[in-house]
Amino acid sequence: MTNIDRRQFLKNMGLIGGGVLLATSPWFSAFSEQKHTTGQLARIGIIGPGSRGQFLMSFLAQNPKVEIVAIADIYQPSIDAALAIAPNAKVYKDYRKLLDDKSIDAVVIATPLDVHYQMVLDAFDAGKHVFCEKSIAYSLEETHNVYQKYLQSGKVFFVGQQRLFDPRYIRAVELVHAGTFGEISGFRTFWHRNNDWRRPIPSPELDEHINWRLYKKHSKGIMTELACHQLQIGTWAMRQIPDKVMGHGAITFWKEKREVYDNVSCIYMFDNGVKMNYDSVLSSKFYGLEEQIMCNKGTVEPEKSKYYFEEIPPAPAFLQLVNDMENAMFGSLPFAGTSWVPETANQNKGHYLLDHKPEGDGTSLLLEAFAEAVITQKQPPLIAEEGYYATQLSLLGHQAMEEERTLVFPDQFKLNYLNHKALSTPL
Repeated sequence: MTNIDRRQFLKNMGLIGGGVLLATSPWFSAFSEQKHTTGQLARIGIIGPGSRGQFLMSFLAQNPKVEIVAIADIYQPSIDAALAIAPNAKVYKDYRKLLDDKSIDAVVIATPLDVHYQMVLDAFDAGKHVFCEKSIAYSLEETHNVYQKYLQSGKVFFVGQQRLFDPRYIRAVELVHAGTFGEISGFRTFWHRNNDWRRPIPSPELDEHINWRLYKKHSKGIMTELACHQLQIGTWAMRQIPDKVMGHGAITFWKEKREVYDNVSCIYMFDNGVKMNYDSVLSSKFYGLEEQIMCNKGTVEPEKSKYYFEEIPPAPAFLQLVNDMENAMFGSLPFAGTSWVPETANQNKGHYLLDHKPEGDGTSLLLEAFAEAVITQKQPPLIAEEGYYATQLSLLGHQAMEEERTLVFPDQFKLNYLNHKALSTPL
């Protein structure tokens, strides 16, 4: 998304000209001083320019307010690919040497999950602003420690939750918050694929390095790689944090050289009785991914950019006659009745959230917001907290599956955010 496209997008979404966007997405305040930052640079270092890191670099390299000045990695093919995007960047094999460079304002961390924790702490200690790819850390304790470190640092902290900047999701949540669809009744979220998540390797000894997502030592699998995106939609829409979670995980289909689940299901419970279901199967892709926000007057599917009202126009006369006949025939039987009218239901084609197809998934805007925040040295409200809870809920769901029991969100990891209250004030 170019700068011109971004300005038009912000105008369309209501940020420019006194709209209501900030009520739903207050992190967009990062763009409030964009005109005044023209000509200024955010000097950024990339720690871990693998496939995801290179994807992020592809956007940063297009931003005239960003200079990618350094990269750090131990894998030469990743270094070579990153240099093709940022040919003037310094190269470090040790990320700590990159952090020692006083000319670097901020870092983007896109490494395996198990090393996020130490890298983020070291980056804050080095006085850098931090963008950390989801999930933030490998454990509940580590994630909480990272958040406390961020508060103490006075630096900017972003997490790679790009749906916060996706126009489809912004519009969907705005309509939900406005009461357009009534009260939220529940959530169905899912992300289905049909592949083993394994990447080709040049030699066997590099398997764990390249395919780290498949090994418990480095990864929590589906929950921290996929679910973290979708669970955040529930808290964003509800403006609450769920208090309990139960679930089950298994290795069902992809059994070769794999330690993390390829099939998971979790139920997250809010204190008002609303439930958020999360499912992911990695051996059947027909239904793909979606978050279905179900309300008493309508349902929203932000990934498809569509919404559906419960009340729809009457069916054509012929179909209505068929339905009436079926209802008359089966009305007294327990397996059918007046609610079983699939022909009528199929007539509901829904409405589009936006009048145009958005470009991308919000990643470009997320990174532009990070650059603006680095230049102004102002943390946008709530974005760190949304990222924090997305990680914690993912980790708690994984723990519930591992322990095969219902878990309550631990008090010691609650923040003063939404319906949760921290037990103590951070140092």
